[in-house]
Amino acid sequence: MTHTVEKIGGTSIANTPVILDNVLIGDRKPKDMYNRIVVVSAYAGMTNMLLEHKKSGKPGVYALFASAENKWQWSEALTELSQAMREKNQEIFGDHPDRKVADNFVLERIEGVRNCLIDLHRLCSYGQFRLDEHLMTVREMLAALGEAHSAHNTSLLLRQKDINSVFVDLTGWRDEEKLTLDERIENSFRGIDFSKELPIVTGYASCLEGMVKLYDRGYTEVTFSRIGALTKAKEAIIHKEFHLSSADPKLVGDDKVRKIGQTNYDVADQLSNMGMEAVHPKAAKGLRQAGIPLRVKNTFDPADAGTIITDDFMPETPRAEIVTGIQSLYAFELFEQDMVGVKGYDAEALKALTRHKLWIVTKCSNANTITHYVSGPRKAINKAAADLEACFENAEVTLRKVAIVSVIGANLDVDGLTARAATAIHEGGIKLLGLHQLTRNTDLQTIVAEEDYDQTVKVLHKALVETGDAAGAKSDADIAAAA
Repeated sequence: MTHTVEKIGGTSIANTPVILDNVLIGDRKPKDMYNRIVVVSAYAGMTNMLLEHKKSGKPGVYALFASAENKWQWSEALTELSQAMREKNQEIFGDHPDRKVADNFVLERIEGVRNCLIDLHRLCSYGQFRLDEHLMTVREMLAALGEAHSAHNTSLLLRQKDINSVFVDLTGWRDEEKLTLDERIENSFRGIDFSKELPIVTGYASCLEGMVKLYDRGYTEVTFSRIGALTKAKEAIIHKEFHLSSADPKLVGDDKVRKIGQTNYDVADQLSNMGMEAVHPKAAKGLRQAGIPLRVKNTFDPADAGTIITDDFMPETPRAEIVTGIQSLYAFELFEQDMVGVKGYDAEALKALTRHKLWIVTKCSNANTITHYVSGPRKAINKAAADLEACFENAEVTLRKVAIVSVIGANLDVDGLTARAATAIHEGGIKLLGLHQLTRNTDLQTIVAEEDYDQTVKVLHKALVETGDAAGAKSDADIAAAA
């Protein structure tokens, strides 16, 4: 266990000078340049163009190809993507000869994908072949382009600096052999000497399981995690554009948030459930089971040790660590007067929500009401509601836009914490719609109106984190020492 495995996110890798100065090279001596594996995401915005925009839903190449509205619009989008990738190459390489190498790499991949999709369209014009049966494969193939582009470029840049980098392409491009994820990784790393070579690895890995199918757009961190486990890394490091902090600094202020410093994988799971991913939950599971600590570092603050996440950490003094949440979701409430004592309602509700691919954040119930707090398109939520009302003719499903603000910590067993949270919300002029707390003492979830989200984060952070004496928070010096 002599090496680290490191992952660079899309926003960070897009800032080439900072990544070179703060992460990849910096003031390292030549002997310190190696014994690292670097896994990279696609440049910021590229996966949106390849698939669909993560937030707005604007269709990318995949969404246009899958749509029957305009059967050739996807090809135009692919051309726009090619241009965007080559513009990125120009930004990175300028007039250096490597720019031509990078452009040729992009064109070979893009035109190969274009020809493949044209052939698939032609094949599916025959009745025996259905396009929808191949769409997941198409999505996998397109997703791979972004990481191949950024990893190839990064490897070229490092070679310019006389660093012995190795481009490790896990995308399976033109590879006829079908491999599992573990086989793909083990075969690709066979023969690489970590002490003398610096692998730059694609965050997408082609495998029988299907990375996008299983993990959607969280596949990069799963690849990173599995590489760490299989190569027996001593530590896993994620480079983000921010510190893992007690709240969003844009919301509560840079001067009020605290770097977490040290926490455990239980907290990381709660953060993932709130959409604030320190690491993808499947990736966290792999690292935890392999006994590998995870460090989250700020790309723009390289001297700081960041936050270390381990399986066994427990603070000596209970404290609230993070206040975060989800601003826009629905309270999906199933009411049936005759539900009490009758089985089957909860199971059918879960089936309906799962069928329409809705993300369940949390739930609660009483004698005749089951409420799931879900995230997803309103159209899909309406379909799930219709399914349940058809299944239970006397049932009524109501929907309401709400927000969840969660107080998270490795040990929230702070005297009066729940009372202080409720008081802070009340004194802040906010109507509390719900309050969820489990005996495990890792999170306290408050339900408020969607428009009250920002204010709720502020008042809870002030009451439970900024007043560190009562909340049990450590000083910055203590946190730094722990990290």
